[in-house]
Amino acid sequence: MKQSIRRVVGVAAAASIAVLVAAGCSDDGNDTSSASSSPAAVSESAASESGDAADQGGSVELTAADGTKVTLSGPIAAKYQSATEAQKSDLGAVKVGGDASGTGDNGVVFQQFDGGVITAKNDDGGTPAYITWGKIRDAWNVPRDESGKPAANGKGGSQGPLGVATSDETEEGAVKKSTFENGTITWDSATDKVEVTVDGEVVPAE
Repeated sequence: MKQSIRRVVGVAAAASIAVLVAAGCSDDGNDTSSASSSPAAVSESAASESGDAADQGGSVELTAADGTKVTLSGPIAAKYQSATEAQKSDLGAVKVGGDASGTGDNGVVFQQFDGGVITAKNDDGGTPAYITWGKIRDAWNVPRDESGKPAANGKGGSQGPLGVATSDETEEGAVKKSTFENGTITWDSATDKVEVTVDGEVVPAE
């Protein structure tokens, strides 16, 4: 299976990860815990000058908090490269470890960061990738049954009923929103309320 991310640590790359596992962060927006994390160091020479690493075959090399070098490629690299400085700051340092990156059974590729995750539907050149973080990410990762209701034996993240992310977070007033293949998740910063909609039906957030 083609990998989108390679860890450069002087040993063979880890095998593809079958399940998307995402560690939550405490908030959306700029006052997240990720904002206090040291942003990953980026090797500018590794990135395509056009800003589209996926189409140009470029890569982006980052340094994790422990000094490990991580090379992003394909849609993940393209997304990171096109992200704003604020987005990169909120993402924070790139993660390493067994569940930090890989390809799920459904073909979704992902890379975890301290403050969020970048995912793409597949590793094909030109496939769009998106950033998901904060309480929206937390709700996305809740294991759910097919109807979207939380269930201990359900699936979360891109493997769950919401499916893969189809947008970055957008903001309208106090409400932040991310869309997914089969629904939406919103977070109201004024009320701290999270709303999850799956196939047009509002379901419990957790």
